[in-house]
Amino acid sequence: MKVKKVFNNNILCAIDEEGNEVIVTGKGLGFQKHTGETLDKSKIEKTYRMVDKQEQRKLRELVEQIPMEDLQLTEQLVADIKRSITQPLNESLLITLTDHISFAMQRKQQGIAFTNPLAGSIMCYYPAEYQMGRRCLETIRQKTGIALNDDEASFIALHIVNAEMNTHMSEMYDITKLIDGCIDVVEAYYHKQFDRQSLDFSRFVVHLRYFAKRVFQGKTLPDNSDANDVNFRQMIAYSCKKHYQCAQRIADYLKNTWDKTLSEEELIYLTIHLKRINMSA
Repeated sequence: MKVKKVFNNNILCAIDEEGNEVIVTGKGLGFQKHTGETLDKSKIEKTYRMVDKQEQRKLRELVEQIPMEDLQLTEQLVADIKRSITQPLNESLLITLTDHISFAMQRKQQGIAFTNPLAGSIMCYYPAEYQMGRRCLETIRQKTGIALNDDEASFIALHIVNAEMNTHMSEMYDITKLIDGCIDVVEAYYHKQFDRQSLDFSRFVVHLRYFAKRVFQGKTLPDNSDANDVNFRQMIAYSCKKHYQCAQRIADYLKNTWDKTLSEEELIYLTIHLKRINMSA
C-alpha cells in the first residue's frame, strides 16, 4: 500500500494493492511519510473504502474538512442503523450523514439551531427511520455530550430513507412534499382523514414513496398497448370509478404543482391502492 496524501500523523490517503484509493488511520501512521512511500500495514488500524470512485473522492474531501472523530462516530451510528434495516443501504450514507452530523454539532456549539419544516411529515411517513434518528441523537449525546435538537432526528431519518431508496437528498425532500400533497388530495376527496397508525396508511405511504421516486426520476410506468392490458385498465377504471376519479385528482395535482404527467398505467396502480385503503367505507 502506497501513500497518496498525508492528512496528519494518524490519517492518510493511500493506494492499495489493487490500485484503489482508500483512507487509512493508525497512530503515527503518517509520521514523516511522503507520497509514494510504502505503508507499514501493521500500523493500520482502520481502512475506509468506497466501491464508487466518486464516493471515495467525496470521502477524501470530507476527511480533510472535519474531525476524524466525527467520521468514527457516524460509522458507529451507521452500523447500528444497518442492524435495524434488512435491505441494503447506499454506501454514501456514511458520507452524507457524517457531513450532516459534524455540521450539526458545530452549529450546536455556536448556538445555531435549524428547524426542519418537514419534521412532522417525516415522523409520520418514515416512523421506523425517525426512531433510528432519535436513537442516533442519544448516542451522539452519550459519546460527545452534545444534545442536538429533536428536529435533527428527522434530518437523520431522511438521510436513512435516502440511502434505502438510492436517491439524492434534494430528491427526498421533493418526494416527501409530494407524499404530503397526495395525502391532502386523498383526504379532501373522500372527506375523511387517514388513521396514521393503521396498516392501510403505512402501505399507501410505501406505495407513494416509490411512486414519487419514479415521478421525479422520469421512470413512471409506461402504457402497454397490448389488448389485454388495455382491457384490464378499462375494467379497473370502470369497476373502481370512484377511486379512479381520486387517482385523476392526484394526476391533476402533479400536473399543476410539479408539471408532471402520469401514464394511464400509473393511474390504474394508484386506483388499486386507493381501493385497498378503503377510504370511502
